[in-house]
Amino acid sequence: MIDRISLLLVIIGALNWGSVALFQLDLVAYLFGGSDAMISRVVYALVALGGIWCISLLFREPSARQIQDH
Repeated sequence: MIDRISLLLVIIGALNWGSVALFQLDLVAYLFGGSDAMISRVVYALVALGGIWCISLLFREPSARQIQDH
């Protein structure tokens, strides 16, 4: 479950960075009152933690269930 939540947070971060690159619009800051707003900073921190967690996905061996599914 933590893997899925982390992946969702990383996707949110990627979409936000994409909107910054393409439209010069920081969606998190826009939605939550600026990049200095506390809630924006919480979202940024959660995205960062999700990204850090997803690093572990690179080094894990596939579980037996995943092998059977493929």
